[in-house]
Amino acid sequence: MKFLNREISLTGLFIALGVALPIAFHFINPLAGRTLLPMHLPVLLAGILLGPISGIIVGLVCPTASFLLTGMPPAYAVPLMTLELVLYGFASGILMRTLRIPLIVGLLLAMIVGRLGFAFALLILGRFINLPYGIKEFILVAIPTGLPGIILQIILVPILVKGIQLASRTEM
Repeated sequence: MKFLNREISLTGLFIALGVALPIAFHFINPLAGRTLLPMHLPVLLAGILLGPISGIIVGLVCPTASFLLTGMPPAYAVPLMTLELVLYGFASGILMRTLRIPLIVGLLLAMIVGRLGFAFALLILGRFINLPYGIKEFILVAIPTGLPGIILQIILVPILVKGIQLASRTEM
């Protein structure tokens, strides 16, 4: 696959958004990162609009770059979020760009795949550092905590995708 200048530039833009959005959300509320999941938005958009390679790159770079530049997310969460976001970017790109799954269905499936990846990574990490909780506790805590962000993604991502697609068509 040939990576065009446009895709490279937009991938960089989505990485910058993946670092900047959590900062903006944290100004509103210090817990906004855990509840509104702002870093997920650019990763999902990169996968949907640019394909799985860009989705993977954005998902891979954002948590580490954000941690190094801002201290967020906490160090223990960086590998967990990295796996989750890589899976979001890959799944959204494969499902919607390659398999042409309808947007809402593909978005929901990508979100499930990413959350399962996070839960699996938490289980593995938990075994190494003796975390006092496992997948059941993760599901009982992470799903309700992230529910506002999940709802935000379901509403905002399709609107942004349609708007960006419309804008890019009228630009030509």
